[in-house]
Amino acid sequence: MEKQVFHFSSRSEFEQHLRLCLGRAQWRLRLFDPDFALWGLGSTEVDATLRRFLLGKGRIELVAHSNALLERQCPRLLRLLTQFSHLIECRVTSKNLRHLTDSFCIADDLHVVRRFHCDYPRGEAVFDSEADTNLCAERFGGIWAESDPGLHASTAGI
Repeated sequence: MEKQVFHFSSRSEFEQHLRLCLGRAQWRLRLFDPDFALWGLGSTEVDATLRRFLLGKGRIELVAHSNALLERQCPRLLRLLTQFSHLIECRVTSKNLRHLTDSFCIADDLHVVRRFHCDYPRGEAVFDSEADTNLCAERFGGIWAESDPGLHASTAGI
């Protein structure tokens, strides 16, 4: 496939590209955002997409500065965490990473949707380009290594 690049500047465009990225994932999703407030992880549509992905034995790695919003507003995600705990790992950044303000989703090291700052929906989506995911993948690896275990089905009250 030929590389596709899309720039976006609105929440609806971000959501559209994020859904496309999630839908293209086959084996691995890596997600980073300070709190996932704009991601719609509790929506019916995202739940269905992630459920299909997990049933296909895909793995999700999710890192946030805080899981409070996910615990309060995303019961569908918490259900997925309970049902597929062997395929989902959620982590929380250490205090020395709390200054990070970007946000991104990497699917299969081939697709990436990134917002340049978590407070704004502006960013870009790149599909079918391993080279364009490399920087975010390296950043994610560093963030993951500096994070601690976070959200678990048992800690979510489920």
